[in-house]
This record gives sequence, structure tokens and C-alpha cells, in this order.
Amino acid sequence: MYIKYAVWGVLILSSLILLVTVLRNRGAGRLLSGLTLNVVVAAFLLYALNLLSAYTQVDLPINTATLGTVTVLGVPGVLLLVGLKLTLL
Repeated sequence: MYIKYAVWGVLILSSLILLVTVLRNRGAGRLLSGLTLNVVVAAFLLYALNLLSAYTQVDLPINTATLGTVTVLGVPGVLLLVGLKLTLL
């Protein structure tokens, strides 16, 4: 029980230290805005793919793993996830 609180405390403390470190940097605003833009574009791509799932028969959930993959890789990440979905199922 106490270890659970300790883990949460370490997570919150390390997140705050990371936030302070990033915000003290001068180029942090550009970095955060670029990352935010990538996440929004990735979410839009996954949402558009799910909208077209009636035609393509491919639906991918919008969760942390898929959103992270598409954020980092972009359109090739979407194609990778579609290929994995078609291959494994």
C-alpha cells in the first residue's frame, strides 16, 4: 500500500522537475508547440482512418501506443499499424 504512494510521489516529483527543466530552456516553447502539433496531426490521422473504416474494414483504436507510433513516424506509422493489424488478425 505504501509503495504505491511512493511510486506516485516519485512520478509526480520527477514530472515536475522535468517540466521546470524544459520551461527554463529558451527553445522549449518551440519544442512543445512542435510536439503538440505532431500529436494533434497523429490523432486526426487515426480519427480519419476510423471514419473510413466502413469502407476499408480497418479500425485502429486511438490509445497511447497508436498515438505515440503515429506521432513519431507520421503517415508511415499509420501504414505500419494497418499492416500489423491486417497481418496479425
